[in-house]
Amino acid sequence: MTTTLSGGTPSRPARRPWQALVGGSIGNLIEWYDWFVYSSFAVYFAASFFPKGNPTAQLLNTMGIFAVGFFMRPVGGWLLGRLGDRRGRKAALTATVTLMSVSALLIAIAPTYDAVGYFGAAVLLVARLLQGLSVGGEYAASATYLTEASTPGRRGLFSSFQYVSMTAGQLCGLGLQILLQRTMSDDALHSWGWRIPFIVGAVGAAVVFYLRRNLLETEAYEAEEEAAAPAERGTLAGLFRHRREFALVIALTMGGTVAYYTYTTYLTKYLSNTAGMSKDDATLVSFCALTVFMFLQPAAGALSDRIGRRPLLITFGVGSMLGTVPIMTALRNVSGFWPALALMLGGLVIVTGYTSINAVVKAELFPTHVRALGVALPYALANAMFGGTAEYVALWFKQGGIESGFYWYVSGCAAVSLVVYATMRETRHAVLSRTEQAPAAELAGRG
Repeated sequence: MTTTLSGGTPSRPARRPWQALVGGSIGNLIEWYDWFVYSSFAVYFAASFFPKGNPTAQLLNTMGIFAVGFFMRPVGGWLLGRLGDRRGRKAALTATVTLMSVSALLIAIAPTYDAVGYFGAAVLLVARLLQGLSVGGEYAASATYLTEASTPGRRGLFSSFQYVSMTAGQLCGLGLQILLQRTMSDDALHSWGWRIPFIVGAVGAAVVFYLRRNLLETEAYEAEEEAAAPAERGTLAGLFRHRREFALVIALTMGGTVAYYTYTTYLTKYLSNTAGMSKDDATLVSFCALTVFMFLQPAAGALSDRIGRRPLLITFGVGSMLGTVPIMTALRNVSGFWPALALMLGGLVIVTGYTSINAVVKAELFPTHVRALGVALPYALANAMFGGTAEYVALWFKQGGIESGFYWYVSGCAAVSLVVYATMRETRHAVLSRTEQAPAAELAGRG
C-alpha cells in the first residue's frame, strides 16, 4: 500500500512496524535454527565424521568445527555489515539467509568417515564456515533492522524479538529432536536421522529468502542514503572513527555471550555427560527452560524502555558473576527433571538482562552510516573469542579433570563485562536518524 502526497506524487509505501518485526523475526528464526541445530544434534553425528574411539574426543572434534564457524563470523560481520550500510539492511538480510540455506544443505548431504574418510569432516567444516559468514552478518542486519524499524519509545521491546526469534529457532531444533527421539530408534538417529533437521533448515531458509525480498527498507537508512552520502559509509575507516564504541561492544558482549552459550547450548550436553541424565530428559529440560526464556525477552525489553538499558545489564553482570558457580555446581549433582529445570531457569533469568537488550544497545551506539558494520564486526569478534569457544573450553576443562574451572571462567568473563556496564553511558535516548530529529525541531520552532 502506498500513500499519495497533496501534489499527486506517490510517496513511499506505508511502513507498519509490526509487519517489519514479524518479517525480520521469521528470517532470524530460521537462521538461528540452522546455527543451533548443529550443536543440539552433535551428540548424534559426532561419530559419523571421525574414527571410532572416545566419545568425548569425537564430540570435542565436532565442537572444534563448531567453534571454527565462529571465527568466520568477523569476516561475515565485515562483509555483510558493509553490505548493509552501503546497499541497505534488506540486501544484507537476504544475503545471510541465502548462505544459511546452502550451508544447511551441505551438512545434510555430507558423507561419513566410513564412506570417504576425513572428506566428510571437510565438507562439515566448509558448511560451518559458510554458516559463520551468514550468522556474522545476520546478527547485525536483524539487530539494525529491528531497531530502526521500531518507534523510539519501543526500541527495547522490538529489538528483544531478535532473541525471541533466536530462541524460537533453537526451540524448533530441540522440538524436532524430541520428536525424532520419540519416533526413531537411537541407532537410526546416529546413522541417518540426524540429517533430517538440516534438510528442514535448508528448505526453511529458501522460503524465508522470498519473504525477506518483500521487506521494506528502514526510514533511517533511506534518509541517510538521500542525504549527502558519506564516503566512509560501511567502511573500516568510518567505523574506526568510533573506536571507543567498537571496544565497548567487544567488552559488553564478552560476559553475555559466554553465559548465553553456556546456558542455552552447552547445558544440554552438560546434563547428559556430567549430571548423568538421559539425552531425552536433558533435551526436555532445555526445551521447557528455553520456552520460558523466550517469553521473558519482550517483558525485559519493554522494561528497558522505561528504566533504561544499564540497570538490566548491571543486573545480569552481578547475577552471572555471583551465580554461575553455585548454579553449575548444583546442576552437576542434579537428580531429577524438576530440580534441573529450576536451576537452568535460574541461569536463564539472569542471562535475560543481557539478551533482551544487547542488540538495541549496540545499535544505539553507532551513527546510521556505519551502524550495521559497527554492530556486526566487534560483536562477531567477541563471539569468536568467547561465545564460539565456550563449549570447547568447557569440554577441555572436563577432559582435563577440572570441570569446575569452567564455572569460574564464565564468572570471570561476566566480571569484566560488569565493569563496562557500570561505567558506560545510557543509550535509551539516542537519536538514530534525521527523521527522529524532525519532530523535536518542529516543536522547537513552534516554541
